[in-house]
Amino acid sequence: MIPDRVRDAFLGQATACAELDSPFMAQLMTLCATRPWPDSPVTKRIFEWQGDLYPSGQSVPLRLAGALHACKLAGDPELTAVYPPRQGDPDKIWDAVCAALLQHCTAINAHLDQAPQTNEVRRSAVLIAVGHMLAERFHLPIRLSELGASAGLNLHWDDYALAIGKQQFGAALPALKLRPDWTGPPPPTTPPTVVVRAGVDLNPLELPRDAQRLQSYLWADQPHRITLTRAAMAVAQTKVVKADAIDWLETALAHTPGQLHLIYSTVAWQYFPRDKQITGTALIEQAGLTATAETPMAWFTMETDGTTPGAALTLRLWPGDITIALGRADFHGRWVQWYHQDTPNKATQT
Repeated sequence: MIPDRVRDAFLGQATACAELDSPFMAQLMTLCATRPWPDSPVTKRIFEWQGDLYPSGQSVPLRLAGALHACKLAGDPELTAVYPPRQGDPDKIWDAVCAALLQHCTAINAHLDQAPQTNEVRRSAVLIAVGHMLAERFHLPIRLSELGASAGLNLHWDDYALAIGKQQFGAALPALKLRPDWTGPPPPTTPPTVVVRAGVDLNPLELPRDAQRLQSYLWADQPHRITLTRAAMAVAQTKVVKADAIDWLETALAHTPGQLHLIYSTVAWQYFPRDKQITGTALIEQAGLTATAETPMAWFTMETDGTTPGAALTLRLWPGDITIALGRADFHGRWVQWYHQDTPNKATQT
């Protein structure tokens, strides 16, 4: 019998997947919550999982979904026969899942060892907009520091383009083009120039070695995400540092004259332990106190704030410690609600 906490975690993930336009994933997670599992080491491990299985914790349902998708991408014939674009009926899907839990036990268990890392490239839409805004404000080249950078795809947002109606922002010859459902004013047209980029992650994915693992966390009935990710992987050449993000940040906050330092995270900060968030905030604020017009700083976050819809887009700027609420965005970058026009009355001194 499926333990109640396991069932509830998978049903909760099913609801989230349905809300994120993935009917196949919603179906798969529901099957995991309601069908009898085979007697296997994977079953035992998940049923006896120590810790928080939910998306707000260790995201065990997504770990398993990624493991199964990895088996399919590696050529498992039974999963291939029922995964999109094919239309598998529930019984056949579950039969294929049970067979994989038995046949690929070692590979699935290895996948369960690490938290999901989607490195959703569509989040770069808001980074492009922020880059244009900062270029308009400061007219300086930009140094990037990304916290929770995964495979580094969103370290290369300046290689992509953002399309809003008939306007295009970002790279003139982009590796890929992002088309979120955008509401609100467009960003300024001033193009940003990135001169230095660096990222950190506790468990970074290294390309091309981890390309399949990265794609495994993309949902099989959303091929457009896989297409965008493959295009981003072709240009993402920055190796992400393996380290604790806040420990690394402490060594990266020295100012460089003539450069704007942009520190940012997209759906990563919210997963840092609370004590690390407090320390990181204090480090950034302390560095901001010594920022000047020649060495400005910006801290941008696309993170949950406990309200809906989506994630809050928040920017802090130094010198001056100005906080700007830029808007909200879907966690997968499908839509952006942009509030901000870059005028002084939109900024709040803190």
